Amino acid sequence: MKIKINDKDAYYTSSGREIDKKQPTIVFVHGSGLTHVTWVLQTRYFAFHGYNTIAVDLPGHGDSEGPALKTIEEMADWIADLITSLGIEKTSYVGHSQGCLVGLEFAQRHPDKLELLALINGSMSMKMNTELLDLALNKDQKAVDLMMDWVHGPLGHKGGHPVPGLSHLGMGGQLVSSNNNGTLGTDFNACDIYTNGLKAAESIKHPTLCIVGKHDKMTPKKVGLELASKIKDSKTIVLEESGHMAILETASETKNLLKNFFREHRSAS
Repeated sequence: MKIKINDKDAYYTSSGREIDKKQPTIVFVHGSGLTHVTWVLQTRYFAFHGYNTIAVDLPGHGDSEGPALKTIEEMADWIADLITSLGIEKTSYVGHSQGCLVGLEFAQRHPDKLELLALINGSMSMKMNTELLDLALNKDQKAVDLMMDWVHGPLGHKGGHPVPGLSHLGMGGQLVSSNNNGTLGTDFNACDIYTNGLKAAESIKHPTLCIVGKHDKMTPKKVGLELASKIKDSKTIVLEESGHMAILETASETKNLLKNFFREHRSAS
């Protein structure tokens, strides 16, 4: 589905379901160089269990018109504009990797629009390897190859994709390559220059779930736990078999953690 945000086409998917203003909403925000496709194994469950699920393509990604936004702050404001344009007053937010930085900033800048927050494979900052950043800024395919090797843990490297016939490295590489027209470099640079993570994390008063991958090399376990420690009363789960791509490497387990988190707080409300 497409909607105009700041006079540009913005794409999102709601798993084929119409938005029902009586239902709670969850917005899913992808990581660097990725698209809404990475959420397909989580969003479908919530779409058929009483939630509006809005999985976005950030500007310049997938089917959303570009250019890609240059800062995390711009991305957070874009999410707020999308929610407003859809006529939604409040939403829960699920972010992965770069989407976690966007989630931190969204929570600080637009707290009145947020209900619950889930951060998967996140950190308060993401300083990029200089070689990888330079390759991405130069639109070099090697940046994609290095990224795929780095973000996947043991499960991702040996196979076991939840969709039969696909591989983690193959699917991920194709997805990022489709956005490697400058978007990946812009995303990496936005992560590299973002400095407000600590302040944003300490400002959060909403119920928050932090999912951390034991084998995560992009945002290592220790920085994931540090992020969680700065968010008051956050709940933290370490996935023992996951690398940085928990939403695919351990898709079912990640979905169940999200399900339990939203069910717990939905029942309490």
